[in-house]
Amino acid sequence: MRRVTMPGVGWLVVAVLSLLIELCWTEGGGPSLAERVIWAVNAGGEAHADADGIHYKKDPLEGKVGKASDYGVRLPILRSNPDDQILYQTERYNEDTFGYEVPIREEGEYILVMKFAEVYFAQSQQKVFDVRLNGHTVVKDMDIFERVGHSTAHDETVAFSIKRGKLSVQREVSTFNGKLTVEFVKGYYDNPKVCALYVMKGTLEDVPKLQPHPGMLDKKEPEEPEEEDLDLPESDDPKTPSAAPKARVQSGPRTPNPYAADNSSLMFPILVAFGVFIPTLFCLCRL
Repeated sequence: MRRVTMPGVGWLVVAVLSLLIELCWTEGGGPSLAERVIWAVNAGGEAHADADGIHYKKDPLEGKVGKASDYGVRLPILRSNPDDQILYQTERYNEDTFGYEVPIREEGEYILVMKFAEVYFAQSQQKVFDVRLNGHTVVKDMDIFERVGHSTAHDETVAFSIKRGKLSVQREVSTFNGKLTVEFVKGYYDNPKVCALYVMKGTLEDVPKLQPHPGMLDKKEPEEPEEEDLDLPESDDPKTPSAAPKARVQSGPRTPNPYAADNSSLMFPILVAFGVFIPTLFCLCRL
C-alpha cells in the first residue's frame, strides 16, 4: 500500500481551501464593490467614503497641478445620493492637459469610472475636452452640459484589461508598464476637469448606476396629431345643409352675361327714323 507523504497532504489541504474560498465567493457574490476598488480619488476635495463603501482619498494633485474648486457646494446635484453629492460638487481643472497615475500590479479586467457635473456653465459648447488612457482617446468631445444639463451627476465608464504586459481598451492595444495614466485633454472650449474617479476590478455590470435623469422620468413618446376627417356624412335628405361651399375655380374664358349686353345697336334705327320724320313734317306744314 502506497503511503501518503506530508507534502502531498499539504498540497491537498491548500487545494481544498482554495476551492472552499472560491465557492464562498460564488455563493456570496464574490468580493464587495469596495473590495474590488483598487484606487479612488475625490478630485479637488477631501477624503470621502460613499454609500457603496468606496473610500476616496484626498486629491494627490493638491498644490501640484491645476486648481481645486468647490464652487458646486452651493448647488444640489441631481441624480446623486444626497450623502455623496460632495463627489460632484468639488473638482480639479487645469488650463492645460493634466492627469492622474494609477499603479496596477495584477492582470485582469478593470473599469475606470469618472464622475462629472457641470456647475458653472449653463449651455453646451462652453467646456469640451477629451479623456485619454495611456495615450488612447477613450472619451471624445466631452461636453457635460450637453449630455445631462446643469448641476446633474454624470458618470463615464471605460472598460479595459491588462494581460501579459499589454493594455487593451476599445479595441486598441499598447504596452503596459505598471501604471495607468488617466489624462484630461485640453480642447478648444475652456479647461478640462474631473470631479472624482476610481478604478475597480470587474465588468461594466458591476458599476453602481446613478439615479434616473429627472428629464427622462415622465418623458413620453410624442403623440402624432389625429387627422381630422373632412368628409361629411352623406344624407338622403336633399334639404340637409351641406358644408360651406368652396369657391369655384373658373376654367377657361368668362361667359358673357346676356342681361348685361349693350342695346345701343337697337336704338340707332329709331333715332334715324325720328331724324328723317321731323324735317319732313316741318316742310309739309309750310306748304
